[in-house]
Amino acid sequence: MVMISGDPGASPGATPMVESRRYQPLYKPNQLICGEGATAVVTGWTVKQAVAKHLRLSQYGVIGQLYSPTRGMSVLIRNLLANPQVRYLVVLKATREDRNSGACKCLLDLFRQGYTAGVSDTGRPCWRICSSILGYVDAEIPEVALEQLRSALEVYEVNSIPEALERIRALAERPLLPPWSEPRQFPMSDLTPTVLPGSRYGHRIQGRTIAETWVKIIHRIKTTGTIRPTGYDGRWQELIDLLTVITDEPPEFYFPEPNYLPCDRLFIQQYISQILDDAPYREGVKYTYGQRLRSWFGRDQIEQVIQKLIREIDAASGVMSLWDPGSGDQAREHQIPRFGRRAGDSDHDYGGSPCLNHIWVRVVEGELSLTAVFRSNDMFSAWPANAMGLRALQCHLRDQIAARGGTELTLGPLITLSQSAHIYDDCWENAEQLIANQYARICGQQDYQDPVGNFLIEVEGDELVVTRTTPGSGEMVQTLRGRHPLKLARQIAAEAPGIQPEHSLYLGIELQKAATAIRNGEPYRQDQ
Repeated sequence: MVMISGDPGASPGATPMVESRRYQPLYKPNQLICGEGATAVVTGWTVKQAVAKHLRLSQYGVIGQLYSPTRGMSVLIRNLLANPQVRYLVVLKATREDRNSGACKCLLDLFRQGYTAGVSDTGRPCWRICSSILGYVDAEIPEVALEQLRSALEVYEVNSIPEALERIRALAERPLLPPWSEPRQFPMSDLTPTVLPGSRYGHRIQGRTIAETWVKIIHRIKTTGTIRPTGYDGRWQELIDLLTVITDEPPEFYFPEPNYLPCDRLFIQQYISQILDDAPYREGVKYTYGQRLRSWFGRDQIEQVIQKLIREIDAASGVMSLWDPGSGDQAREHQIPRFGRRAGDSDHDYGGSPCLNHIWVRVVEGELSLTAVFRSNDMFSAWPANAMGLRALQCHLRDQIAARGGTELTLGPLITLSQSAHIYDDCWENAEQLIANQYARICGQQDYQDPVGNFLIEVEGDELVVTRTTPGSGEMVQTLRGRHPLKLARQIAAEAPGIQPEHSLYLGIELQKAATAIRNGEPYRQDQ
């Protein structure tokens, strides 16, 4: 509890002294910077420390970021209702990411244009914000409380850090006002999913498109992922070391109709530049992936890989690294300014290090593949855009090699390896809805191509004969014989450990049918 005197230059009618409390967030406290003033500052995608470092604690009540118009909105509103000493709200819209996400615009529209009763994407009752951006507030927060909050707070929109600082300092000079109500709490419902048994480490998922693969990813995490605390006032459900293989994503990208992805074509068009293009340093923006690839280490790694593969098309060293291990005592002059860091410091020394760490590009038999490694990957909200950005990089490399080196290549698979593949708890409900709406349909799309080949089952006397052929030409490569279907099934699994699960189950059924036909003295024909 802190006593703060009023502004000495205030008008005669101003209250000279008002009791002021430090901001006390009920939810996500570790994601907020709390002060002792009357202004809440929402910085959107701008790093909150970029604003806080220029201010005194007495000049703001709280500073926090808002990434999503749905995921973070109800938490923000609940915390404001619990801290009625806050009388002003400053919303900073300074980055391209803010324009893409629409979170800050949606928050401003909540106060300017209001809301209506409706339902969320998952069918829950909610207050839908009157905005061109989809956003909502939990229905557990009553309308009377929302209206009191909208009436009590003065809201300001700013578009740069200097403008935000000027506004916040001006508001801090105003006479302090008493809290507009008693603190109010509206608990959040807890959703804990049922977790089925499954491997903790090492998973593989393959799909033709990013959209199809994404649904399979969400299903795998939601059914077998381990629930852990995030360190950011929440939980996530996680698989460790998830390998995904996308085989046929078109260069112009596939968007389903209706679009169930968490991004649209316009967003992706804007996002791609964050992968391909360099970017100047901007206060409040940590980095972009393009910046790390193009200039962070003083050399253009994308250009280096293009030149490497033009000279040596089958090279296994087309590598790009985004992780900065630091330079020890040999600080690089070209890294000054160091984006708010000391020369020589590593990503281990700072929060918010890049999630995408390494990229490998490889050409095999005229096919260019790209493999990307993420240390941490938000699979629900971020992975589809990550994958499309990487596919755009893959297309760029292929096109540049053809244009400048004269080597025409086809697009091979896009592969991502996510060391921590997770879904945050505030997306669990949406993930369940996605699975309910899409997973059965996607699993119903039969794909009979298996890289391990085809298996032909025949009966010769009292023996089962299994002939394995190549997947393309159908050339015979292996023959297995036996009288016991289970032993043969186990032998096939041992000889072809990469066999697709559905294919393996099918062979087990056919082997048992063939064994039953032998026992009953009946003819056997595969697939009949």
